[in-house]
Amino acid sequence: MGPCKNIPMDKVNLRLILVSGKTKEFLFSPEDSASEIAQFVFDNWPEEWNEEGVSRAEILRLIYQGRFLHGNVTLGALGLPPGRTSVMHLVPRETLPEPNSQDQRQKSKSGRSSCCSISCAIL
Repeated sequence: MGPCKNIPMDKVNLRLILVSGKTKEFLFSPEDSASEIAQFVFDNWPEEWNEEGVSRAEILRLIYQGRFLHGNVTLGALGLPPGRTSVMHLVPRETLPEPNSQDQRQKSKSGRSSCCSISCAIL
């Protein structure tokens, strides 16, 4: 038997990747929304992720196929297949990025106190 685990047919196995490259897999239902997933991960923060810990669940953002997910979008709405593994990135981000990058630069002055707003801007 390989390391392959059996994923229940009614669950989506979500492999979350941090900016540091660390990964962890969680099982979610297709009805779970991005904000519920962020809250669950925050409440069950893996020990090996302690260095990347955040102060509150609200700043955890999911990125799927290069797009930031809004809090109310569900895994089912994204078309993620149950019984399979899907990959998303998990990043700490106070606000969702503005479409206009010029706008973002002016705002970044106020975000200097937080170390991660600078590293996130590189993404």
